[in-house]
Amino acid sequence: MFNPIWDPELIESKSFEIIDSLVPPPERRGLSQLEWPVVRRMIHTTGDIELAKLVRLSPRAVESGIEALLKGLPVVTDTKMALTGISQRRLAPWGITPVCLMDHPETAPMAKERGITRAAAAVRLAAESMGRIGIFAIGNAPTALLTLLRLVESGDMAPPELTIGVPVGFVSAAESKEELMASGLTHITIKGNKGGSALAAAAVNAISIL
Repeated sequence: MFNPIWDPELIESKSFEIIDSLVPPPERRGLSQLEWPVVRRMIHTTGDIELAKLVRLSPRAVESGIEALLKGLPVVTDTKMALTGISQRRLAPWGITPVCLMDHPETAPMAKERGITRAAAAVRLAAESMGRIGIFAIGNAPTALLTLLRLVESGDMAPPELTIGVPVGFVSAAESKEELMASGLTHITIKGNKGGSALAAAAVNAISIL
């Protein structure tokens, strides 16, 4: 029988040590001292070492996220799952409470009226009601990411300081992330079908720690 580690801080530090050994500096694709901690925490969240090759960050993505938090700008997510995964304790020093509008009373009626998903309606509602957004973290719905891109392109929404776009799945997920990478928005994303709310939350948490 193996001897498990019970101390949570030791578990985390040991996990990061293992990840660092599995993805040594030559295999980190030139990730900076700010970028690697974000990618490493995303790997830690999923146990998926392949993310080291799949995560894509635009120039100054992490710096932009840090600056957004220091300014106290809103953090918005596409799902309550991502919202739950974000550490409110870490955002509290800047007076930030992360927000998800999926259950807002106007979201479902808007979705029904326009024939769109609730996730897309929640993004539209955020654009209409929240002003400048610091970090928009999308981990589940490609329609949320595509709506954000369309609203920014049309001028109906100010570009978030940082868009974390990691929707997961087999319908429009990879394509929406390709659009994000080509959009010119400051972003963190993942090539292909992988993603998820836990990864979106992990990226926000990593930035808040930095």
